[in-house]
Amino acid sequence: MLRIQTHTTMNCCFLKHWMLVIPLLWYYLKVAENLPAGRAQKETPFPGRAKRGWVWNQFVVPEEMDTRQHVGRLRSELDNGNNSFQYNLLGTGAGSFSIDERTGDIFAIRKLDREEQSLYILRAQVTDTITGKAVEPESEFVIRVLDINDNEPKFLYEPYEATVPEMSPEGTFVIKVTANDADDPATGYHARILYNLEQGQPYFSVEPTTGVIRISSKMDRELQDTYCVIIKARDMLGQPGALSGTTTVSIRLSDINDNKPIFKESFYRFTVSESAPSGTSIGKIMAYDDDIGENAEMDYSIEEDDSQTFGIITDNETQEGIIILRKKIDFENQSHYGFRAKVKNRHVDEELASAHENASSTYIKVQVEDEDEPPVFLLPYYIFGIPEEMPYGSMVGRVSAIDTDRRQSPIRYSLTGSKMFHINDNGTIITTNLLDREVSAWYNLSVTATEAYNVQQISSAPVYVQVFNINDHAPEFSQYYETYVCENAEFGEVIQIISAIDRDESIEDHHFYFNHSVEDTNNSSFILTDNQDNTAAILTNRTGFSLKEEPVFSMIILIADNGIPSLTSTNTLTIQVCDCGESRSTEMCTNKGLLFLMGFKKEVIIAILVFIMAIFGFIILMLAMKQRRKQMLIPEKSEEFGENIFCFDDEGGGEEDSDAFDVVEMRSNMVMRERNPRKSKSMEIRSLYRQSLQVGPDSAIFRQFILEKLEEANTDSCAPPFDSLQTFAFEGTGSSSGSLSSIGSRSTDQEDNFDYLNDLGPRFKRLACMFGSAMQPNN
Repeated sequence: MLRIQTHTTMNCCFLKHWMLVIPLLWYYLKVAENLPAGRAQKETPFPGRAKRGWVWNQFVVPEEMDTRQHVGRLRSELDNGNNSFQYNLLGTGAGSFSIDERTGDIFAIRKLDREEQSLYILRAQVTDTITGKAVEPESEFVIRVLDINDNEPKFLYEPYEATVPEMSPEGTFVIKVTANDADDPATGYHARILYNLEQGQPYFSVEPTTGVIRISSKMDRELQDTYCVIIKARDMLGQPGALSGTTTVSIRLSDINDNKPIFKESFYRFTVSESAPSGTSIGKIMAYDDDIGENAEMDYSIEEDDSQTFGIITDNETQEGIIILRKKIDFENQSHYGFRAKVKNRHVDEELASAHENASSTYIKVQVEDEDEPPVFLLPYYIFGIPEEMPYGSMVGRVSAIDTDRRQSPIRYSLTGSKMFHINDNGTIITTNLLDREVSAWYNLSVTATEAYNVQQISSAPVYVQVFNINDHAPEFSQYYETYVCENAEFGEVIQIISAIDRDESIEDHHFYFNHSVEDTNNSSFILTDNQDNTAAILTNRTGFSLKEEPVFSMIILIADNGIPSLTSTNTLTIQVCDCGESRSTEMCTNKGLLFLMGFKKEVIIAILVFIMAIFGFIILMLAMKQRRKQMLIPEKSEEFGENIFCFDDEGGGEEDSDAFDVVEMRSNMVMRERNPRKSKSMEIRSLYRQSLQVGPDSAIFRQFILEKLEEANTDSCAPPFDSLQTFAFEGTGSSSGSLSSIGSRSTDQEDNFDYLNDLGPRFKRLACMFGSAMQPNN
């Protein structure tokens, strides 16, 4: 059997920790529980060999031991010292140890660290070097690593930070720090830790065994807001040789509202223009609070300002107080203001209210600066009234504006909104046209006042003019009435209910009075009854009517209103006789009239369409005939024409002077045109005059020119389809005759004959005499 010889330096105190051996060895303890202490028996696997026993034990080795440190020895009871046995180590931890194969001595081949592995389970085997067979079965044994104090305490959860309210009382919990020691807590005091405050007195303290940090003195954040505390942890209860570790705790004091805001300035001065609008910022004031965050938020208020002209608001970003103008101010009324402003915190706890008594205040003075202001109307708006139909220049009312500045500038007025009114320099509004209430009952005007010294300063005020009604419109029928009476109507039968309207406005409700004309009453087939409710009934005054004998009746009705003075209108009601049949209902008459009107309209429309078509056909026919006639009468253009301009300065003797000048000189041989061999010149010109083509001077040259231009216009395919004005300028090549007066006139061409002028009527008689007398001497 194997006998384990333990290390001679083993401390006997570790034998009592045999319960720490891993559960894998528990089976062997159960087997050996009936044997003497420290021994166990096991059945040998080799047949024929007697039973043997082996000593089960453990090696205890201190950690951090040197390499090749002797651990213990394995010795078989069968080993007689002849070196025929070989010892071997097996198991997962065999790599950390070596064994002398001959002697069975076990050595540690590297440093052992209990914190890495505190227990090694190995197997030992003995073989016969001669036979190579196992002498005994494998045996397990344990090597326990003995702990030494080689690990210093280490703090968990670093870095440590804590926040505690300022002015907290003594003993207030701040934070707990915890250190951990990797050594075996069951070995002496290796893992027993004590805490000590290295830095942080006198404001903090630490509990030695728990690591709880507490406040030992009140602290003011406004003096110091952050503290650095150093805690040291020692193992072995701080005994000599103990290891230690330190940590730093950052403790920040949170703010409490223990300070009230205070003005550093006791007096502020501001200026503001009197033209500044409401809401204008005048200036800023500032109070200071040693607190921070929400505890430094403050509200400002104004006191001793009875006029309530100024207000103050807080800028939440900068905590400044902004003075604002709440009302319009006037330098002429008050040039300066004085008031006080107070400040207090917005959030104050009840337990700290005593620290905020007697709020800080400051005095503020505001100086108003004078500005050139626009004129001011005495009233914000004006309402005037005037009766309608008042004559031109009637006074409507008067507006007034003043310059409130010291120089008192004169005021000029202007009026916009209507051309029916005019305003004078003194602000008097007059009419420029007759006013009719029925056209416009109200006029909305705008009066502008301008300073004479500074035209940039203007102001305006609305003016409302009401036109009062006068009774200038007589009442009239409210609608057009189509009244019918049946031929077989009875006496006293109601055939129509009439009503009236009045365009005039009445203070009271309109009331109309209906009467039958006196001239028409004596011989009338109808009578009128006033219903006294602004309506009247038309009744028959006889029995039976004849559609053939008298189909239409006219009834004259007088309508009067209740105005002052009362006006009366004369209205005519047309009554048509209708064949109502046995039903005696005028609705049939209305339908017949409608059908007749519709039939009449249809016939009229058809007739109009036929008439229009006939006109278009006639126009087309005339145009075709005219075009054909022109082609027959107008010759083709065969030569070029120029324009002749004749200049003369000769004063004739009037209409009776037929020999004052000779127009023969207007005709020049240089511009004569070739005659048409088919027709004589007189016949052509006479035919053209019959077509009313009398244009320009009495010369065939001009007529020929016009005829050619007319021919071009008529045959132009691009010309518009409607009549157009053709304008031409004709200028000749000059005249050799010089003056057109009768002095020195040359005889005209003998071939010219103007006898055709006698055939053109009395309008051309004078012209015929003038040309005829000029040609007789030449002939």
